[in-house]
Amino acid sequence: MNRTPITREGYEQLRRELEKLEKIERPAVVKAIEEARGHGDLSENAEYTAAKERQSLVEGKIRGLHYKLATSEIVDCNNLNCDRVVFGTVVALTDLESGETVKYQLVGPHESDASNGRISVIAPLGRALIGKEPGDEIQVKTPGGLRNFEIMDIMPEWPAS
Repeated sequence: MNRTPITREGYEQLRRELEKLEKIERPAVVKAIEEARGHGDLSENAEYTAAKERQSLVEGKIRGLHYKLATSEIVDCNNLNCDRVVFGTVVALTDLESGETVKYQLVGPHESDASNGRISVIAPLGRALIGKEPGDEIQVKTPGGLRNFEIMDIMPEWPAS
């Protein structure tokens, strides 16, 4: 079984989501199904149908989270060496065309969220960054075309706001 890297924070977030689904969502769905059953004929009971669909969705999420947690390997991001880009580091990049500076943390695929600055180490940008140093330039093929970046800084964690 292939192990997927994940930060401790990402692992704990998945674990909390699983716990919420198992302890809150699942019992609520079971209760909704029981209540809908009490309304009579199940073949024409929209509440029952909706509750069963919700149950299927919740159970699918629970299975998916169990799989993600079982296949994840926590990578300790404490005491990171920031000479080069490695898993867990935060990288400040400047887009060489627009001059815009962005920051991304390299994380595992189970916890990536580009809108919150967390990109997967297996994404094209993540792969291009691994092993690079401040001052290095990289070229990445994105859905919008080729983009060129310069690595400005590497940090062990998000800078204080």
